Amino acid sequence: MNDEKQNGVLSEILSNGYQKIFNENWPMWLGGLLIGIMSVITFAWSRPWGVAGGLRNWGDWFFSISGVYKQAPVSPLISTSSILTLGLLWGAFGSALLSKQFAIRKAPPLELLKGIAGGTLMGIGAAMSGGCNVGGFFSAVSALSASGLAMMVGLLAGAYIGLRYLYWEMEHLPSGSAGGTAASKEENGFDWLKIEPYIGAAVFLAAFVCAGIYNREAYTRIGGLLLCGLAFGFIIQRTRFCFVRAFREPFMTGESEVPKAIAISILISLLGFAALKWTGVRGEDAYVLKAFWFGGLVGGVIFGFGMVVAGGCGSGSVWRAGEGQIKLMLAVVFFSLSTSLFKAWINSSASLNSLMGYRVFLPDFLTYKWSMILVIVIMMAFYIIAAWNEETEKFVVEL
Repeated sequence: MNDEKQNGVLSEILSNGYQKIFNENWPMWLGGLLIGIMSVITFAWSRPWGVAGGLRNWGDWFFSISGVYKQAPVSPLISTSSILTLGLLWGAFGSALLSKQFAIRKAPPLELLKGIAGGTLMGIGAAMSGGCNVGGFFSAVSALSASGLAMMVGLLAGAYIGLRYLYWEMEHLPSGSAGGTAASKEENGFDWLKIEPYIGAAVFLAAFVCAGIYNREAYTRIGGLLLCGLAFGFIIQRTRFCFVRAFREPFMTGESEVPKAIAISILISLLGFAALKWTGVRGEDAYVLKAFWFGGLVGGVIFGFGMVVAGGCGSGSVWRAGEGQIKLMLAVVFFSLSTSLFKAWINSSASLNSLMGYRVFLPDFLTYKWSMILVIVIMMAFYIIAAWNEETEKFVVEL
């Protein structure tokens, strides 16, 4: 085989590989598997994965420089919460460019209002429950915090109520709920699609450079978290992993793909978290949230309703904002502002703080063995019921 033919074969192999990775969405189960693994890696490196904490830090910073808050928060550039959320946004943005899926996507006025309202409600719910769908539910359950299970119930109830609202909207406001449109990728004869992958590569290169700068400036922990967030953003964008679908689809279409992926992801994360806590690598109280039961349950209902209205949860709104969706950009902004203000209000009142609930670490009452069995049984039941519902449509709500 001559050199020219060899080069042609190599070029074809690389082209096919690129298409598999960036032009085709990855399976949802793979997203659940990888997110579970990355969750454990992130906790082992520094802290559990979360999104709402970073958004709250951004809101705190905005209100601080605006003069609303007297005390300045930790800089978003060195806050571990902020860096994880920034990494998620950064990774999703870069992945969208590499896959030629980035575009400024417009939306009708009603959809923009829903983004604002949904983001505001998610911020309030996250402040009450100690986190969003990630920190308040996913990581909290993995950390054996009873508040995470309470929020799971709340998310299911809130998603059901949110779906009922969407059906009402479809019947009464059909003209105002049309989907958004993507702006043209071609301007003045120039096709942006051709250069998006190159910009995406530069985006990821810049992230690695920034991580290296953090490492050089003795912020190795922060640099590592930036890369963890970057990985979450990349994985979620490529799999289109969406917590909203996990709680909405059982009532809307009966589809079980995402609920099953969530269950798999939590089981992996649970095993890793329990091992790290049981061996003393991480403290037992890590991510045991002071939100059982009222904060987790009621906050989950409010958050679940908000995420269905907005069309994206905490992580989902961030990665879709990274794809250029204006509605979800607004959701992120108002999530950030509302969760900052509502959390400040809760912290200012001893009675409100007390109302949110208590820190309940399940092994303190059930031992590690039975706590893990309980969570495993709940997640397996979630998996099985979702699969059964897909076949029977038992819980599907009629329009």
